[in-house]
Amino acid sequence: MSTSFNLRRRPRLLSLVPVFAGVALLAQTPAPAPTRAPQAALVISPEIRPDRQVTIRLRAPNAKVVTVSGQFGRGATALTKDEAGLWSGTVGPVDPGIYEYTLTVDGVAMIDPGNRDVKPMRAPRTSILEITGEPALLHDFQAVPHGKVTMHWYASKSLGRRRALQVYTPPGYDADATARFPTLYLLHGSGDNEATWVAHGRAHWILDNLIAQRKAKPMIVVMLDGHAAAPAPGAERNANTAAFARDLLEDAMPLVVASYRTREEAASRAIVGLSMGGGQALTIGLGHPDRFAWVGGMSSAVGNGPSLLEDPAALNRGLKLLWFACGKDDTLVKANRDFDTALTEKKVRHEFVVTEGNHSWPVWRRYLADFAPKLF
Repeated sequence: MSTSFNLRRRPRLLSLVPVFAGVALLAQTPAPAPTRAPQAALVISPEIRPDRQVTIRLRAPNAKVVTVSGQFGRGATALTKDEAGLWSGTVGPVDPGIYEYTLTVDGVAMIDPGNRDVKPMRAPRTSILEITGEPALLHDFQAVPHGKVTMHWYASKSLGRRRALQVYTPPGYDADATARFPTLYLLHGSGDNEATWVAHGRAHWILDNLIAQRKAKPMIVVMLDGHAAAPAPGAERNANTAAFARDLLEDAMPLVVASYRTREEAASRAIVGLSMGGGQALTIGLGHPDRFAWVGGMSSAVGNGPSLLEDPAALNRGLKLLWFACGKDDTLVKANRDFDTALTEKKVRHEFVVTEGNHSWPVWRRYLADFAPKLF
């Protein structure tokens, strides 16, 4: 029985040998290597040379016309294409500073894809070019003690949605857990957001340097999203300002008070903004002198500012400083001059300054450097 069983099984075992051999042969045959498209060389843009000449590049082999335009030059500069489809153009020398620029490809504006520095906006459309030099500018990163910028998300009950703000704490804030600091609420312009004053305005480095030079007192700086009404930023200006005021007073300020060691008297609280934010700062600050003793505006969209002057005596009692400035080439300079006239007629104490410049960030960085040393 045993022998008979083995004889019946043997042919089946032998018949499997060719199958396994075939599998082994297949396993030993190398698979063809996958074909890969050649990787394009890294595009360096912008390239800043020691002589401050700046080369902008873009890989766009199918494009017909490419130009670059920015705050560092007059008009657009045409880029030229090489045989590999790489466009390039050189501008300069460019003076030290921080500039916005845009590429235009066959009529379509776009950011520079080779540049990680983009101006924070609700719809980003400009890249940032920074040129440093000697001596260092006030907005440059310098060898001084530095503060810290913290981002907060919060649920705005007044608006019924999630919102964001950024907070700068000065150098030394963490060294003394008993120390309390005054607060500056710093507002941006139309189209920007809560990140723009840091990423593009360099407010944190301006404050670091002013504090190191003993020109400004250590302060907490709060930067919010000024677009509060929905839909934004297309909402009507007065409705947006009203919505922003509710969020600021009812949600953002309580968050700051709960999270940071702030002084809560009006004499230790300031508000200032640029353009749209300047109008918001003047409206909210002059409407609440019991909350803000220091009020400022930069190239402000003044709007209905004169309607806030119904009680000049109360403003003069409550305000330690009302300051605003505008560039002589700014389209808003007439409105600011008219506001100055209204304040003078109402005998409200204030400072109004007309400077060189237009409606742009180089002007507003300078205004922050002028305003911060006046505070507290």
